[in-house]
Amino acid sequence: MSLLPIFLKLEGRRCLLVGAGNVALDKIQSLLKTGLLLRVVAPEAHPEVRQLAAEGRIEWSERRFELSELDGNYLVIAATDSPEVNAAVYRGAVERGILCNSVDDIPNCDFFFGSVVRRGDLQIAISTAGESPAFAQHLQRELDKLLPEDLGSWLEDLGQLRREILKTLPRSDDRKLLLHQLARRPVFSSNSSETIPAPLEPDLYEIEEGLSVSAQTVYLVGAGPGDPDLLTVKALRLIKSAEVILHDDLVPEAILELASTRAEIVNVGKRCGMKTITQDEINALMAEHARAGRSVVRLKSGDPLLFGRAAEEMAALAEAEVPFEVVPGVSAAFAAAAAIGCSLTDRNWASSVIFSTGHHAQSHNRDPLPELEDATRVVYMPGCDLTLLAQEWLQQGLPADFPCALVSRAAQPGQQVRCTTLGALGEAAPTLAPSLLIAGWAVREVAAANEVATDRIPART
Repeated sequence: MSLLPIFLKLEGRRCLLVGAGNVALDKIQSLLKTGLLLRVVAPEAHPEVRQLAAEGRIEWSERRFELSELDGNYLVIAATDSPEVNAAVYRGAVERGILCNSVDDIPNCDFFFGSVVRRGDLQIAISTAGESPAFAQHLQRELDKLLPEDLGSWLEDLGQLRREILKTLPRSDDRKLLLHQLARRPVFSSNSSETIPAPLEPDLYEIEEGLSVSAQTVYLVGAGPGDPDLLTVKALRLIKSAEVILHDDLVPEAILELASTRAEIVNVGKRCGMKTITQDEINALMAEHARAGRSVVRLKSGDPLLFGRAAEEMAALAEAEVPFEVVPGVSAAFAAAAAIGCSLTDRNWASSVIFSTGHHAQSHNRDPLPELEDATRVVYMPGCDLTLLAQEWLQQGLPADFPCALVSRAAQPGQQVRCTTLGALGEAAPTLAPSLLIAGWAVREVAAANEVATDRIPART
């Protein structure tokens, strides 16, 4: 059977559906997405069909089908449980030149409903010419798993860019090449050795003087504390669809493995003062890849806006006129608090939270704090030697029995928790990175539940 795959614009057109049972309900749900005017004819109707009619989304004629019902319709669907009625509907439609589908009745069909995968305006319809709708549905589910979730929004941006190019550039081979190059992006993950065509180089975007194509958006994405299950849905979608991932050193392999096998993955991390790449070089890489039309994810440990130099990177992208978007992540502080079963705020013990880093903890230019501070202090990257930090806090007036908890590799395999007090903090053994220090009276109950340093933590009155 030779079929012509077409996509019809049906909004505002009249369609007749004969039947109102379970089979008809499936067709109604597909038809209503097109914006057509649907009238259903049947002496009885499924409760959901009745509800749709009550809401005014369809018109229901509560009577048996008559041939005159066909007049004035653009499409007709026969979906009753009577083969005789379905055949009569089809014959009447053919006589009037109206396209008709008789459900599960191949000889009485002018067209077939395909199984459809949707991503915004992108639709992939699958047909087996009625031979096996079940296989078409199976294939639809498999394709739905493989297609990136962002294809719809990406296609919308591409369409806008295409319209601008068509309006600005005259018809030429260069314009055609540009449009084809812009439309290229990895879609399916593959382990094959197939060579992927290189995207346009930035200088090829200059098709005529004064015209340049906008750069792709750079996404500053929070990878969370390291557990892939704690990624946000948007972060996961962007990681899977990215062509280039520039990641911090602390982003674990388990998250990087979620990326497409075709993605270029670059470690741009800086740890313990060891820098293999400068911040200016990172900024340049983001802008360069974005201008080349590649989808770029700048993947940061935890949340991008906490101690991740996001401010510098956003400023650099803005100066380079490269669009960017920040995708928040679960901060390591929250994962560490969850790991030890501690609320960072407590009605009795802590009414605020202080975030800081070990890189600035040695400053002595701060006003002394009250001994019975009601804030929980969270120190990112506290370092291996906590002696200076402990001395500073003691000099600020915090008591030696101030409860502390060191959390290493929060929410990841190998997580460790060590509880102590401020007076003994300088003696604490080094912990594996990444680690955080959580200190405050809100930690008291957690520390008391651990065997370590329990006798040093008093009940606060």
